[in-house]
Amino acid sequence: MTTPAANGGGADTTPARAVARAYVVTIWGIALGILVFAAGVVLAALSLGNQQLFKDGVDWVYDVVLYGIAAVVFGRDARAERLAALAIGAVMAVAGFHTLYDLWAKILNPRPIEIWALGFSAGSAVAIAVLIVGLLWRFRGETNPVIKATWLSSRNDVISTTGFALLGLVARIAPVRWPEYLFDLLVAGLCFQASWAIWRSVSRDRRKSLSEAAAT
Repeated sequence: MTTPAANGGGADTTPARAVARAYVVTIWGIALGILVFAAGVVLAALSLGNQQLFKDGVDWVYDVVLYGIAAVVFGRDARAERLAALAIGAVMAVAGFHTLYDLWAKILNPRPIEIWALGFSAGSAVAIAVLIVGLLWRFRGETNPVIKATWLSSRNDVISTTGFALLGLVARIAPVRWPEYLFDLLVAGLCFQASWAIWRSVSRDRRKSLSEAAAT
């Protein structure tokens, strides 16, 4: 848990050393675990020649990068956190373009509907989201902003991932293809919206820091 502040009564958001070590190990473990799982999915997709399963496996790379950034930036200064935020925004933008590229490829060359592959992707997404919440549960009471953001994000992901996975599964197995295409456009739009929001937030914080520095 967090340690009390030395200057009278406030709460210091710096976690205890043991908690910080455990958090970093946990985050790296999550990132590496997802990487191993994604590599297995991609290899299986290549051996089966399944394009949809390959796309779903590659999509896990974005989670690996995001958790890796959280592990690297943890405990560093505000400048490092801003750079990490920009990196996350760039990852989200790449994910959006990747989704649009995959959508265009599906329109040009529609893929067969394979319920087993789609069901596996949806089920594994939900299972991994639940597992991540379980791994981060011990840190739910920490006040460090990076730890808190990671915990809240993983907690919300259990709900959003479940709904999103089920929605995506229904859209992909529908007898017509337009629900799947609309779903892909929604995913790309959310990626671009998140990227823009991150860039705007970092720019606003940087302008505020420069104005405060000029005033002193």
